[in-house]
Amino acid sequence: MTDFRPVLQIVGVILCLLAAAMALPALADLIAANDEWQVFVLSGGATLFAGLGLMLGTRTDFRVLTVRQTYLAAALGWLAPCLFAALPLASGPAHLSTVDAIFEATSGLTTTASTVISGLERMPPGLLLWRGLLNWMGGIGIIVMAVAVLPTLHIGGMQIFRVQGLGAGEPASPRTARLGRTILGVYVSLTVGLWAALWLAGMPRFDAAIHAMSTISTGGFGTKDMSLGAYNNSMIDLIACIGMVLGGIPYLLFPLMAQGQWRAILRDQQVRWYLGLMGLGAAAVVLWLMVARGFEPLTAMRHGVFTVVSVMTGTGLVTIDYSDWTGLPAAILFFLTFVGGCAGSAAAGIKVFRLKLLFANARVQLHRLLRPHGIEIPTFNKKPISEDVLESAMGFLFVYVLGFAVLSMLLGFMGLDFITSVSGAASAISNLGPGLGETIGPGSTFAPLPDMAKLLLAGGMLFGRLEMFILLVLVVPSFWDQ
Repeated sequence: MTDFRPVLQIVGVILCLLAAAMALPALADLIAANDEWQVFVLSGGATLFAGLGLMLGTRTDFRVLTVRQTYLAAALGWLAPCLFAALPLASGPAHLSTVDAIFEATSGLTTTASTVISGLERMPPGLLLWRGLLNWMGGIGIIVMAVAVLPTLHIGGMQIFRVQGLGAGEPASPRTARLGRTILGVYVSLTVGLWAALWLAGMPRFDAAIHAMSTISTGGFGTKDMSLGAYNNSMIDLIACIGMVLGGIPYLLFPLMAQGQWRAILRDQQVRWYLGLMGLGAAAVVLWLMVARGFEPLTAMRHGVFTVVSVMTGTGLVTIDYSDWTGLPAAILFFLTFVGGCAGSAAAGIKVFRLKLLFANARVQLHRLLRPHGIEIPTFNKKPISEDVLESAMGFLFVYVLGFAVLSMLLGFMGLDFITSVSGAASAISNLGPGLGETIGPGSTFAPLPDMAKLLLAGGMLFGRLEMFILLVLVVPSFWDQ
């Protein structure tokens, strides 16, 4: 019989932290003399009550989480905050329906950047700050999960990134706490640095704070309907682009970067593939903009590189409406939507390391065809890749593609057109944000979609962000046998 008390206690702690975060937008609205501060106070009070109730009602002295408890904690630790984070959105000035509020909150915490809200310029500062905080909190939660949880559960080949001393049975070890402090310190430092850089580049101080949080988390929520295109500032675009690139790099490598060990970082095959694919995609899109659209070289570089970086990292910020791009750039962006960033980063997608694993395995298989008696082992960062890692990565890829196909068909059954269904499914499961076409493309919102389609997309966001298997195992009957 599974003991749910440790799981519910962890969920309670997360809800208490979420309630504490609601004090910041309440303070922002209070300073701006906006009565909406009361919405955040009431929502925070309800969230705190629920969190404390779970903590006190399930109080237990646990030191070890079983695998089953770890799966439950990871799933409920994301689902419950998405529901409670929707409270101020449903009751606040945006006047969202329950479904829209859940969609917006899920999009924020999963750093997807899909939105149902228009007229952001008219929204009070508290609401805008809350959306930015959802991105920021979701980003740090994703990184911690990728470093501490997924490797111990052997999901999608992530076990090759397992840190010594970290495990499902050692949640309170000194190694875990030290690693968490390091990641949080890097995350906060990068956020503050981006905020200062954007402010100095000409962005208003409040807007700079929101965009710093949404950029480093690859979340994409902003303060303007036109995203960064509203500022028309090339320096702001450059800083945000650098922030998105950093958001897609493994956070465990940033301490090496701070120590000046750049060669160690560039020797990492995952980082090289990440930057290489991004560079190739950007070069092709820039060339297309110059040849097909007649852009000046600098203008083509500014918008082409930014768009590729934003799509590949799943950030969703835009400087130009690319919904009418066809042919080569559309194919490149669609491919990069699935690729995503590096493992251990805030970026979503399949992750570059899995593509590297599959490429290494395919290369070995090809060599075996040419030299049947030869012995060759696939490697990653000059270390042999075990069979269980390869099987796990291939299983993940199959489930990822299958999930995308099923979600696309379900959206089609809702009456959505082909482009909206396919791009919407891709953006949700890859946590990108904007889709393609007139309905959900850049500059548009997801508000016109049916409620059931929004719930399906919200489920797709969680499905993609939780690396598929965390939710899938919960519906397997044998999971609940003991």
